[in-house]
Amino acid sequence: MVAGLHQAGRRGALAVAAALAAGGASAQAAWPERPITIIVCFPPGGSTDFSARMVAPGLAEILGKPVVIENRAGAGGNIAIGVVARAPPDGYTLLVASSVFVVNASLYRNPPYDPFRDFAPVGTLGASPNLICVRADSGMASLAELIAAAKARPDHFNYASPGIGTTPHLAGEVLKLRTGAHFTHVPFLGAGPAVQAILAGTTEILIASQGGQVEVAVRNGQIKALAQTGAERVPGLLDVPTLTELGIADAVSETFNALFAPAATPPGVVQLLSEAVLTVLRRPEVRQRYQAGGLIARPEGADGLKARVAREVPLWREVIRQARIAVE
Repeated sequence: MVAGLHQAGRRGALAVAAALAAGGASAQAAWPERPITIIVCFPPGGSTDFSARMVAPGLAEILGKPVVIENRAGAGGNIAIGVVARAPPDGYTLLVASSVFVVNASLYRNPPYDPFRDFAPVGTLGASPNLICVRADSGMASLAELIAAAKARPDHFNYASPGIGTTPHLAGEVLKLRTGAHFTHVPFLGAGPAVQAILAGTTEILIASQGGQVEVAVRNGQIKALAQTGAERVPGLLDVPTLTELGIADAVSETFNALFAPAATPPGVVQLLSEAVLTVLRRPEVRQRYQAGGLIARPEGADGLKARVAREVPLWREVIRQARIAVE
């Protein structure tokens, strides 16, 4: 088994070495020569951090240099995104961001980046539906009961999210638009703190992506998922209905996590990174760990991520307009 994994890793290394050779002289200059830092836009405990830590060991093995994870939370992900947008485009500073990457450019008045101009997509890492959750002892058995209670007491219910402009936040606003129920949004600096808030009773509702501490709290019976926002039920949540199944139309959303490099990073380096990510995500043991953590590995590569960004930036811009969300 171990020998087989080593052979698979060697084949992956040879494949990405070939990609590097095809990428031009600038990429052939012995990159990488030193450790690579991946900056994560949220704190430990959420699905974004989980995805980064799932792929980092495999990238380090293939590239032959340490891959260090650095969490820089704040401003709904903008702090980390802005740092990497301004980083030297040498392949040594990368970004792992959630769907805030395709949201914040429309959400904030003066975002510190342009999603098309400032970054080179490397590859999607994983994706998961957003979950609408309550405490297990809330007495709520269904989303219909929660919506009815929120309509009866419109100033009572708060929902925690991983931050302003995250897809869980926008999923909550879409839920309000589609049902007419009112929930007050309480943003946190990531899914981990948001989970702690509902467990402590600070908020009555949690909307966050599947995975990380959210997954753990659901499995432990501390919180109950009333609905998921994906197009279909996913493994690990087969007993949780989708919003579509519950009669709430046009409310499908998911949170993705992806790897980006600064825009002027040499194409050969971007190609090497993209091939390495694909190699890691296709390993059965990595896919199993993703599923155990409540995520679905999505080996889309650089082209797939580029298409995703092009599709979702205008999608969420329209949701933000309809919900009248604005952040200075």
